[in-house]
Amino acid sequence: MDCGSVTHHLVTWLCRQVREAGQHGLVIGVSGGIDSAVCSTLCGHTGLPVTALSLPIHQAPGQLALASEHLTFLDTTFVNVTPRTLDLTLTFDRLTEDLPEDFRTPLALANARSRLRMTALYAAANASSALVCGTGNKIEDFGVGFFTKYGDGGVDLSPIGDLVKSEVYELGAFLGVSEGIRRAAPTDGLWEGSPSDEEQIGASYAELEWALTLQNSHPGLTLQGLQEIPGLSSRQCEVAQLYLRRHLASAHKLRMPPICSLKGVK
Repeated sequence: MDCGSVTHHLVTWLCRQVREAGQHGLVIGVSGGIDSAVCSTLCGHTGLPVTALSLPIHQAPGQLALASEHLTFLDTTFVNVTPRTLDLTLTFDRLTEDLPEDFRTPLALANARSRLRMTALYAAANASSALVCGTGNKIEDFGVGFFTKYGDGGVDLSPIGDLVKSEVYELGAFLGVSEGIRRAAPTDGLWEGSPSDEEQIGASYAELEWALTLQNSHPGLTLQGLQEIPGLSSRQCEVAQLYLRRHLASAHKLRMPPICSLKGVK
């Protein structure tokens, strides 16, 4: 990948999106992970006003340290970036207390963390006439739907949505993202114990990239159709099935809510 050309294209695209939306800048969340590090650095290169927010909620110390390290990098590298940390732990705890006990499932509370962060990002964006920049990559957003609907999926634009994870790492090295961030195991940071993305999904990003390539080379691939592809190992079959199930189950996340047509009724 020509990282210089990709960077120029993405930065130009970000500037155009902000201009065409009639806004003045960008707001982005910084988690300490590679995706947000790359996206926030790209935002810095636009020269537009950028607010970079770390929004911890019961965050693991290691994640907090990486986020803080990257905010310092942004602050010392770009005069147009304003780094801030807003601890949402007490807000989350109050929400948890106010929810009925039967609403407090692990999945509901994990997604609530992401949606609280989205609320804070849009508060910052509204206050500064800015767009919220997403941080999802192609595997997460369009492959297995590994994001929270109306949480980290609630954004105005997605600069790295056409890059797979290995390409994000390559671009991160080019942009000067720290080795600590590039070496850290990816995690969404939404669960107790901070399980890695691989532990949650059941496959590595390298395996998921392989599955995406398989899907692209076999348009309309189904679970039944996997049996007709020769030469797949048992692990490859397992990964492909996992990928396709997640891909199909998360398809609703990429669609606008359906509207019931009343044509011929009213």
